[in-house]
Amino acid sequence: MGPEVSLPIALVIGYLLGSIPFGLVLTRIAGTQDLRSIGSGNIGATNVLRTGRKGLAAATLLGDMLKGTAAVLIAGYLGGPGAAMLAALGAFLGHLFPVWLRFKGGKGVAVYIGILLGLFWPAAAAFCLIWLATAFTSRYSSLSALIASVITPPFLWWFGHAGFAMLFAVLTLLLFYMHRENIKRLVAGTESKIGAKQADVVPRDDDSHGS
Repeated sequence: MGPEVSLPIALVIGYLLGSIPFGLVLTRIAGTQDLRSIGSGNIGATNVLRTGRKGLAAATLLGDMLKGTAAVLIAGYLGGPGAAMLAALGAFLGHLFPVWLRFKGGKGVAVYIGILLGLFWPAAAAFCLIWLATAFTSRYSSLSALIASVITPPFLWWFGHAGFAMLFAVLTLLLFYMHRENIKRLVAGTESKIGAKQADVVPRDDDSHGS
């Protein structure tokens, strides 16, 4: 398969894998109410957690991560590094804007980590460590993800992965865009903290810890 064929196919493979709404699928299989009708209405792991099903939330987080990893590994095997990077972009866009859900998807944190895991796993480990350290000190999951994502492109550049760094600069900008409401609440001091009671969570547009 020539590169002129494999690159577009990689983008499509990535998008289709990334657009799998694990949160919605798993909650429907489990018989809970429509995930989009509760909490933030988001399809990420945090909103699944609001159903009271911790196992489903963990499975959603894992599924959203691994679909990014799978897209990168499959495309990389078929078409090389360039295809892997295009599949990564496709998977991220698929998660954010899935065609099956009228282009309304998740915030992108879990698939961001999964893509990192497939491309350069030390960066995924660094992201998680930074997230944990920031979350421990601030108790803001959204802030933790944003800070970790800002550090990711320089980290990749430092280790000699200039192409990956440029890719994740784009993904980080998209991540910030998807968290624009969270950023407004962080500035206003109204963002919900990790461990906040259900009653303290702002409904419908709040997915502070969304994947």
